[in-house]
Amino acid sequence: MKLGYIGLGKMGANMVERFLEKGHEVVACDRNVDAVKAAKNKGAQTVDTLAVLIAALPLPRLVWIMVPYQAVDEVLKELTPLLAPGDVVVDGGNSPYRKSIRRAKELEARGIDFLDVGVSGGPAGARNGACIMVGGKKEVFQRFETVFRDLSVPDGYGYMGWTGAGHFVKMVHNGIEYGMMQALAEGFAIMKASDFGLDLTQITDLYNHKSVIESRLVGWLQSAFVQYGEDLKDIAGSAAQSGEGMWTVEAGKELGIPTPVIQAALDFRIQSQKNPSYTGRLISAMRNQFGGHEVKAKK
Repeated sequence: MKLGYIGLGKMGANMVERFLEKGHEVVACDRNVDAVKAAKNKGAQTVDTLAVLIAALPLPRLVWIMVPYQAVDEVLKELTPLLAPGDVVVDGGNSPYRKSIRRAKELEARGIDFLDVGVSGGPAGARNGACIMVGGKKEVFQRFETVFRDLSVPDGYGYMGWTGAGHFVKMVHNGIEYGMMQALAEGFAIMKASDFGLDLTQITDLYNHKSVIESRLVGWLQSAFVQYGEDLKDIAGSAAQSGEGMWTVEAGKELGIPTPVIQAALDFRIQSQKNPSYTGRLISAMRNQFGGHEVKAKK
């Protein structure tokens, strides 16, 4: 199909390339001139404004937004007046699920449908196949199911439920991720500090051969050791948090569900801004490997 795509960052650029590879036509727009040029070189039709983007799409339109969650309302403010009843907007970023519910209601009042889509797998997943969680009207999901199938790994997409469910499930996924990364970082920091002179790179490889904690995170930690060395001296010891862990803890409080592990992982990241450590380096290194986050230590 032919669709519009707004946002050509690390995730968006790779996703557009995958769309093109799967035979879809993409009309893309971004404020970054270099990103637009790169998308054009890959085969996308690129435009300078949202008005031109919308005019280039057949009715009913599908427009995928892939921008930081703080910018979604700004994009919708410009985009919505250009749309017509029957059009569909997809938010594929990590937006707070309550804001997705609100946005869906505002668009529905204009006859425009909205799907909140959680995408897991980082830039590599966006390019090679992601895990995709969709919320919104089921009939709208079914209409565009081929799109989600084409973007995902085999059996790696699903309909989560009514509006907000896609971003809610992705939010909890990221909260769980906080806890898993924290446990791995603490464990490897303990091994690093021991008197055994352990080969941490070898241990990550060993753990990923059918141990109980075999995982992509362990594999990414191994890649970080290979790339930066086990001391991780070029990696910042303060681990950033982008919001989803905090939102998961807040949701747990609202629902009366204790989240001590995720809360502790969140607290560690916040405190690490003033108290960097090797544990923080380990978390930062994993974030760099799967998400491409900039985590170099300041010289």
